[in-house]
Amino acid sequence: MHSINKAIGRLFRIWLIWAAVLPGLQAAETPQQWTAAHLDELLSYYHTFHSQPELSFREVNTAARLAEAWEKCGIPVTTGVGGNGIVGLLKNEPGPVVMLRADMDALPVAEQTGLPFASTAHTVNEGGGEVSVTHACGHDIHMINLIGAACYLAANKSLWKGTLMLVGQPAEEKGAGARAMLDDGLFERFPRPDFAIGLHVSPVLAAGKIGYRPGYTMANVDSVDITLYGKGGHGAYPHTTIDPVVQAAQLVLALQTIVSREIDPVEPAVVTVGSIHGGTKNNVIGDSANLLLTVRSFSGTVRQKILEAITRKAKAVAMGAGAPEPLITVARGTPSLFNDPQLSARLRPVLQQEFGAENVVISKQTMGGEDFSQYGRAGVPILMYWLGAVSQERLDAYEESGEEPPSLHSPLFYTDAEATLITGISSMSYVALELLKP
Repeated sequence: MHSINKAIGRLFRIWLIWAAVLPGLQAAETPQQWTAAHLDELLSYYHTFHSQPELSFREVNTAARLAEAWEKCGIPVTTGVGGNGIVGLLKNEPGPVVMLRADMDALPVAEQTGLPFASTAHTVNEGGGEVSVTHACGHDIHMINLIGAACYLAANKSLWKGTLMLVGQPAEEKGAGARAMLDDGLFERFPRPDFAIGLHVSPVLAAGKIGYRPGYTMANVDSVDITLYGKGGHGAYPHTTIDPVVQAAQLVLALQTIVSREIDPVEPAVVTVGSIHGGTKNNVIGDSANLLLTVRSFSGTVRQKILEAITRKAKAVAMGAGAPEPLITVARGTPSLFNDPQLSARLRPVLQQEFGAENVVISKQTMGGEDFSQYGRAGVPILMYWLGAVSQERLDAYEESGEEPPSLHSPLFYTDAEATLITGISSMSYVALELLKP
C-alpha cells in the first residue's frame, strides 16, 4: 500500500508540474501579455506617428504607415477609400463581422509639450497660410491601439471566428471622413459590420480607466452663418442709416433666450456666437455684419427647434430695424453619437471582468462631436468608449496646483502613452473577442 501511495504521490507531483507548464503551451497570450511583449515596437510606431502628423484629407503618409503595419501582421488592406481611408479585412471562418475604427488626422496646432518626439511639422492650410500640425486630439494613440489590437487578433485566430474589419478613417476633425468613406461604398464594397467599435482618449480620465455611456454620448454639431444687412453712412448721423452692428448686438442677446426659454430644461443644448464682424472704421456705419454660430444638441427634435428659432429671431431683428431680410446659412455637421444600449450592456461586464469594476466608469455626456456617429446612423450598432490617457500622478498634480488638465486640442495635451496603450489595446482586443467568440 505504501508503494502505491508513493506512486500516486509521484504522479500527482508530475501532474502539478504539467498543470503549470501546459497553460503556457496551450493557452494563447492575453492581450496584456502580448502588448507588454511588443511595447517597444508599439512605442516606436507611436513616436513616428506623433512626430509626423498630417491634416484632414491629407493623411497620405499616415495612411500608408498604418496600412503597412497591418500588412506586416498578415492583414490585406485596401487603400483610397473615401480619400485617404484604408480598410483591412481578416477573415477567419464564418461568423460575425466586427469593425474597429481609428481616425488618422491631426490639427493645425503648434505643439508645446516639450516631448523629445514632439511634432515640428508645418504645412500650408486651405487659406494659403502656413500652420503647425500636431496630434493634439490623440488620433496617434488611436492608430497605435488599432495596430496592436489587429496584430494581437491576427496572431490568435484560434480564439475567434468571423471577420475583423479595420478602418483607418480620414478627416474626423472636419466631421467629414466617415461620411466620405460611407459614400465611397464602405458598407457595400466590404462586408457590412454587425458591430462597430471605436475609442477616444480622455484628458481627464486616469490611464488604466475606461469610460462608457449607453445612449446619447456626444452631440449634434451644426454651424450657422448669419449676414445682417443695413444701410451704411456716417457715424455722426445714425438716423440716416440702418445700423447692422446694432442688429447684431440685439441678435446675440436674443439668441441666448433659445436654450433658456424655448428648450426643455432637461434637454442639453448650446448656442454659441463664436465670431462677430461688422464695420471698418470708428465713424463709419457699415452695410452688413456677420455672425458665426456653433449649435449643439442631442435629439433631432431639439436640433430642428433650435435651428428654426435662430432663423426666426434673426429675421425678427432685421424686421424690427426696417432692414432687408438677413442671409442665413446652416451647415449641418456631425450627428449626435448614440451608443447602442444592448451592445453597451453586453460589453460592460467583459471590461469590468478584465480591468475591475472600479476602473470601468459611466462617463458624462459631452457637447463635443464625433463622426463615428455616422456608422450608427447607417444602421450598425456602435459603441465608442473613453480611454484614460493621463497618469493619476499628473492628474493629482494638476488638482493640487489648482489647474485644469490640458484639454483635447490644447498645444499642451499629451498622453502617458505606455499605460494608455496597454489598456487601450487590451480593452479593444477583449471587446473584439467577445463579439467574435466561437
